[in-house]
Amino acid sequence: MMDAAGLDTLIAARIRRERESRGWSIAELAAASGVSRAMISKVERAEASPTAALLGRLSGAFHLTVSALLARAEADAGPSRIARAVAQPGWTDPATGYRRRAVSPPGAEPELVEVELPPGARVAYTASSLAFLRGQVAWVLAGRLVVEEGAEEATLGAGDCIAFDLVAPKGHAYRNPSATRPCRYLVALHRR
Repeated sequence: MMDAAGLDTLIAARIRRERESRGWSIAELAAASGVSRAMISKVERAEASPTAALLGRLSGAFHLTVSALLARAEADAGPSRIARAVAQPGWTDPATGYRRRAVSPPGAEPELVEVELPPGARVAYTASSLAFLRGQVAWVLAGRLVVEEGAEEATLGAGDCIAFDLVAPKGHAYRNPSATRPCRYLVALHRR
């Protein structure tokens, strides 16, 4: 697995490549994502490690999932249709300690992402970062997970699974209610 600094460099280059391939300026990406121009500039220069929320907003502006953006960044180092466990791209949110690993090969449908949410951590996604998805399902592997979707909240335990209403996405958040144990879950994402 690649170290954090190497992955940050690949993410920086991939975000710049995605922006430039659309003919967007940094200001246009800022308007589309709601992320400041200064922060986008720092991320593109690999001077700042993006958080899960920030990556969600940037990838949403590109109509990509976070895992697709990370997989494209990792694929820039060498593509493969087989995702070997030791080479699956992993990423840790510097703000929350949230860890995600892209399980499926780049471009596979559905995209499978394994997540470990530290005790007490919460990660939120805006509706715009989900608008290009056709479907999303989360399956809890270990621990407990609270899923906030709009004003609704569901608490899930190991083995429980939730499907999201993405017809009119409201944005949602994942929260680990435990003060001592991490929560592991698998997310399956289908693009439109």
